Amino acid sequence: MSRVYNFSAGPAVLPLEVLQDAQKDLVDYKGCGMSVMEMSHRGKDYDAIHQEAIATFKELCGLGDDWSVCFIQGGASMQFAMIPMNFLGKDQSADYANQGTWSNKPTTSSSGRPARSTATSARTRRFRAPS
Repeated sequence: MSRVYNFSAGPAVLPLEVLQDAQKDLVDYKGCGMSVMEMSHRGKDYDAIHQEAIATFKELCGLGDDWSVCFIQGGASMQFAMIPMNFLGKDQSADYANQGTWSNKPTTSSSGRPARSTATSARTRRFRAPS
């Protein structure tokens, strides 16, 4: 079998051994009689997977029990809404440095936190210090 290496944004190449291990458990995860995709997210089998993932993440990052881990579906664009919603107060806004396509996204995202001003703009190629 010929393997293709994906270097684009998003999913990355996984070692063949990892894929084969996942394949083995796809239909019958560790003998429980169903796939992880069929499990209830409230069931004990899935909860064990979830708790192990949290523990492994904390171990890899050196986080203690005073930290919480939340796995949230979404990509880079989702962060343009998540960061302002988590770091700005109710009536606060943010200043942005717009350098082009990707840095323009937070100024137009639907985070409910509009940009107060744009310090730089790729369109005008000028810098303006926020007031």
